[in-house]
Amino acid sequence: MRAAKVMQIYEGSSQVQRMIIGREITKNL
Repeated sequence: MRAAKVMQIYEGSSQVQRMIIGREITKNL
């Protein structure tokens, strides 16, 4: 699953970026 890669990206991002990325991922799903 892509979840593993997504989590790695999350760990390297700030909380603000996480929220933005999270919203984009949700839209794509």
